[in-house]
Amino acid sequence: MFWQILLGVWMTAVILASFLYMPATQGLGQTGRIIVYHVPAAWIAVLAYLMSMLNAIGCLRRGELRLDRQARINAEMGTVFCLLATITGAIWSRGAWGWYWNWDPRQTSIAVLLLIYAAYFVLRSAISDPDRRARLSAVYSVLAFLTVPFLVFVVPRVYTSLHPDLINLEQRTFDMDSKMLVVFLAALAGFTGLYAWMYRLVTRLENLLDKLEHKRGEAENVG
Repeated sequence: MFWQILLGVWMTAVILASFLYMPATQGLGQTGRIIVYHVPAAWIAVLAYLMSMLNAIGCLRRGELRLDRQARINAEMGTVFCLLATITGAIWSRGAWGWYWNWDPRQTSIAVLLLIYAAYFVLRSAISDPDRRARLSAVYSVLAFLTVPFLVFVVPRVYTSLHPDLINLEQRTFDMDSKMLVVFLAALAGFTGLYAWMYRLVTRLENLLDKLEHKRGEAENVG
């Protein structure tokens, strides 16, 4: 309970600091403050997708449905944070370019990434047998994550992009001052803690639901 309260206080401080303490961003003005939400959200999306792949590999090696559940939870959380990064990125785009979406390489690649993981959930919903669903989903999760570094880190740098990702719009260089760096690093730490808390909470909830379902099945068999 203590660390949950601490996390809440930490995130509240980050939000307040992003408006009251952090200065306006070079070349972007007030809109640049969204950096403390956009970049950490993208970082957590990659982290959650990585964990989903590791869970999937464990599921393939051990055949445990518990690991399949963890892979799905991480994929869901990765998609939630990926959507958050997309939304905050669109707001950032509006301030930098004048419109929310223009199919810039970064915007296009993140849209493709969302479609790839949307197909993961479609695949899971189409298979009723738990063991078969776990195996096929695990294979797909591994293949899906192989596209993440390419779509997140490679494509946006291969093609010309207007994306103001920590850069000056004209010189394409950007240096954070000390205040901005402190808030940015605090946001990264806060989002990481938020991900850990959400993952633990959802996992515990699903384990409880699974136990209740198991007990219900046993009671029906006895009856």
